[in-house]
Amino acid sequence: MPTLLHADSLGLAFGSRRVFEGLTLTLEEGERVGLIGVNGSGKSSLMKMLGRVLPPDHGELQLRRGARVTYLPQEPEFPAGATVASELAVPDPELRAALSEHARLSAEGTSQALERAARVADAIERLGGWSTAHRARELLERLGVTAWERPIAELSGGTRKRVAIARALLTAPDLLLLDEPTNHLDADTVDWLEEALDQLAGALLLVTHDRYFLDDLVDRIVEITPGGGLRSYPGNYEAYLVQKVEEEETASVAEHKRQRWIAQEVAWLRRGVEARRTKSKARIQRAKRLMAERGFAPPRTAGLALASAPRLGQIVLEAHGLEKRFGDRTLVRGLDFVLQRGERVGLVGPNGVGKTTFLRLLLGELPPDAGTVALGPRTVIAYYDQARAQLDPDETVYEAAGGEERVRVGGKELLLRDYLEELLFPVPMQRQRVSALSGGERNRLFLARLFLQGANLLVLDEPTNDLDLVTLNVLERLLLDFGGSVLLVTHDRYFLDKVATAILSFEGDGRIVRHAGNFETYRSLRAQSERAGAQPPEAAAARRPPEAAAAKGKPRRLGYKEQRELEGMEAALEAAEGRKAAAEAALADPRTYSESAARVPALRAELERAGAEIDRLYARWQELQDLSAQG
Repeated sequence: MPTLLHADSLGLAFGSRRVFEGLTLTLEEGERVGLIGVNGSGKSSLMKMLGRVLPPDHGELQLRRGARVTYLPQEPEFPAGATVASELAVPDPELRAALSEHARLSAEGTSQALERAARVADAIERLGGWSTAHRARELLERLGVTAWERPIAELSGGTRKRVAIARALLTAPDLLLLDEPTNHLDADTVDWLEEALDQLAGALLLVTHDRYFLDDLVDRIVEITPGGGLRSYPGNYEAYLVQKVEEEETASVAEHKRQRWIAQEVAWLRRGVEARRTKSKARIQRAKRLMAERGFAPPRTAGLALASAPRLGQIVLEAHGLEKRFGDRTLVRGLDFVLQRGERVGLVGPNGVGKTTFLRLLLGELPPDAGTVALGPRTVIAYYDQARAQLDPDETVYEAAGGEERVRVGGKELLLRDYLEELLFPVPMQRQRVSALSGGERNRLFLARLFLQGANLLVLDEPTNDLDLVTLNVLERLLLDFGGSVLLVTHDRYFLDKVATAILSFEGDGRIVRHAGNFETYRSLRAQSERAGAQPPEAAAARRPPEAAAAKGKPRRLGYKEQRELEGMEAALEAAEGRKAAAEAALADPRTYSESAARVPALRAELERAGAEIDRLYARWQELQDLSAQG
């Protein structure tokens, strides 16, 4: 494919810290590339350079003649006094200038001016036409934004991000640069954005911690290495992981051979002076050089660890009849909620639906309008607020981590400076101000400070924003091994799939429904419910089991057998989906038809039975979930 952009030998430094040196990158037309690297490696700086927002110290940036680039930073910027309409009616600055020039020339009215206006009209057509307002309104409606005339300064962070995304998509660029586009977006909007970007005609360079995004959208991964260079891996995120494992295995084998060589040389050197007299000086120098070399070491990861905490009782937290309203908006309505030891509950729902409000009610930061909240007698809470308001930007990293000389984490006592070293904050960096850190570094510091509190209930409101993929994986493992309980708000679908044992779905108008299982299970149940809701009443009634039909209109609690059935539903579904996958694989294998053609009818029947069983199980699971919520 033709080259769209070529960056050659880029260099960048901030004071004494060198970010890049000799960095080279080529992007081709229509290519979809994911840019990854640890926090502080310079991903955002590189995006700014490619978007011509930040000039490199040296190096050259070449863009195909006439190509247009749109850059969307992590925190979008808007002109003072801007409204949604003013930004989106004509989102492209070049188009806005062309429209203004056409109006001026038309008003001038001379033959020469009208001739020039005709040429400008051609440029307007090339840039997207005379009016993008209609397309902008359609796009905003899909993004859930209705405040067309509202000043952008009055919008929430999530709504501002939606407007910025709409503005970027409307420019229809040849290259779209997106830096963490999913921050502040709910899961449904992230799904929609993924589909919209999949249909994008131009090239895409993407920085995101959303691994499903990387897996579904990109066809190449570019990694910023610790030395400030770039490594390119063909394929999506899954393909990148496979290649990284192969790389490390190869490096480990090479290192093992080198270590054996070193051992042999050391043994030889220790034979004594007499032996050395008969050996070459070159071999002695080579042996010393080998021993001085640094061996293969896997990439360093942040050593997140938890301080010891008291053991929880069975009930961690209880809420009964909980209600909260703001004016005529009801965010929580008559909720009964019990959190038990070892549960990790993910909160999902659109922005502004009340997830953070619900957490603050449980924490006692907001008084409920009705109902009660009670903590278990041994519950100790650590709260991660998404604004990270507890971090003072004027403190040093060392001070912000607590400033105590010694800390106890992971069952051992450490000097605080050593603990911070394990979190990838070397001693010189510990003297830096918090304000000088990148978003991901601040997030990692806040988590480190939080985990020193000795809590057995972690309340985490958007902890995944700005974290690099390696640190996300460390955080996932930490939460999976955590002996306490977790309440978690995040838009990261992959994270919820790996961590959550239950989902609280905020449906709007104060309705909150609990679902067993992770996010993928919840989505499957919701899709099944929506399909069932779209059926004619008689079809839905035909699918309803006799006992459910008899009990219609009579709310009741789950019986013992039904509770056991609900608990075993996830395993039953996995088994049915396994049978379906096995049948699909066999039917997709050409050898089945050449070697075992007689099996084909049975395999097709098994595929149909497994599919029907999956539908039945999802319908039954939804029914049991609804009964559980009523009880």
